[in-house]
Amino acid sequence: MEERGRLRLEWNKNPKVLLSVDNIKEKVKELGTRISKDYQGADIVAICLLRGGFIFTADLVRELEIPVNVDFMTTSSYEHDEISSGMVEIISDIRTDIRDKHVLIIDDIMDSGNTMVKVIDLIAQKGPKTIKTCVMLDKPGRREADISPDYVGFTIPDVFIVGYGLNYGDLYRNIPYIFTFDD
Repeated sequence: MEERGRLRLEWNKNPKVLLSVDNIKEKVKELGTRISKDYQGADIVAICLLRGGFIFTADLVRELEIPVNVDFMTTSSYEHDEISSGMVEIISDIRTDIRDKHVLIIDDIMDSGNTMVKVIDLIAQKGPKTIKTCVMLDKPGRREADISPDYVGFTIPDVFIVGYGLNYGDLYRNIPYIFTFDD
C-alpha cells in the first residue's frame, strides 16, 4: 500500500509520478491562455468527453478568458481494460445547439484517436462553425486513426497512466497528479 497525500493507493504495483500537480496546473494555465487568444472575440462551446475529461475540462474552462458554454458527451471505449477496445460507444449526447458555433472538444487523452474521430463526425453533423480538439495527454505511439489534436498538454510514451481523471477500474480519477506503474 502506498500513501500519497490524503489518498491511499492499494495494489501490487508501485506508482511512479509522471506529471506532478504543479506540472499539470502550469500546463492547463498555458493552454487556457493560448485557447483564449485563438478564440478572442468569439464564444465557444466546450464539449467535455466524460468520464475521463471532467477534471481537465473543469480546470481548463476556469482558465479561459472568453465566453464559454460547457456541455458533456459520454463515450466509452475502454470499459475496465488498460487499452482501448477499438469500439467507440456514444452513451449520451450533448444538449446544446451548436449550429454556427465554435466547438472545442476536450478529452483527457488521445491514444488510438478512434473516439475523437467518431465524436468529430457526430459533432460535424450538427453544423458547427468550427471544430477543434484539446487533450491533456497525447499518446501518438498508439494512434490508429489519422488525427492529431489541435491543443495538447503533454505528449507521453505508450505507458498505462492513472490519475487526474484517468481511471484504473472504477477508481483513482480523483488523484491530482498523473502516474504510471513501476514493474
